[in-house]
Amino acid sequence: MKLLRYFFVGGTAALVDFGVFAALVKTDTLGWFYSAIISFSLATTVNYVLSVRHVFESGARFGKHQEVALVFLVSGIGLAINQAILYLLIQRFTLDVLISKIAATGVVFVWNFTARSRFIFLAPTQDR
Repeated sequence: MKLLRYFFVGGTAALVDFGVFAALVKTDTLGWFYSAIISFSLATTVNYVLSVRHVFESGARFGKHQEVALVFLVSGIGLAINQAILYLLIQRFTLDVLISKIAATGVVFVWNFTARSRFIFLAPTQDR
């Protein structure tokens, strides 16, 4: 059940990430690198707020400050994964920017759920 709820939460965050990224890239506001950082950061905030409301039990393993710090650590690793995939797909394989973003988002979705459910919040088998 948690995985299904996280799918919807993650999907909402992914829409924020992709929408902001696409808007910034397609309007030539910023290059893909900085657009990805901005969109990913906004999506991470949305994901955290929705996750602690609808998916994970906040404060179950760590105090609130530690939990937020760990979420940012996991998200930072997710951002590094995101940027590496975008670099490979856009710069090395010359794939379309938006298709590359979709691929990167899928990989980071799996990373985020796994890291958050195993290391930060209660395990997904402990459904509330």
